[in-house]
Amino acid sequence: MTPKQLLTGNPRRTSLVYLAIGGVSLVKAIALRDDSTRFRHELRDAALFIGVGLVLRRYATMRDQRREELESMVPDWISGEGTDGPAIPAVVQEYLGGREESSTQSVTDRARTVVGR
Repeated sequence: MTPKQLLTGNPRRTSLVYLAIGGVSLVKAIALRDDSTRFRHELRDAALFIGVGLVLRRYATMRDQRREELESMVPDWISGEGTDGPAIPAVVQEYLGGREESSTQSVTDRARTVVGR
C-alpha cells in the first residue's frame, strides 16, 4: 500500500485497523515466544503495524485541527452564518443549477453533451 492510499479515506478508521492487526500480531508473538526467529519476526511485524496505526492516528488529529483552523478563518458572510441573506455557497449552487441535476446525469452523458456542442 502506497502512502497516498494510506492517507485517503478516513485515517482514524484505518489507524484502528492497523492497531488491531498489530495487537493480534503481538499476541501471536507472545504465543510463539519459544521459537526465537518467529518470535522476532512477529514482534517486528507487530511494531510496524502499531507504529503505522499511531502515525495515522496522529495524522487524523492534525488534519482535524487544521480543518478547524481553516474554518475559523472563513468570514461569516461567506459561510452564511450570522447573516439574513443566503450564503455564498447556496447562491453559487442556485446559479449553477443545483447538484441534483448533475448527479443524475452519467459521466458518459455529460461527455456527449460537451462533445456535441
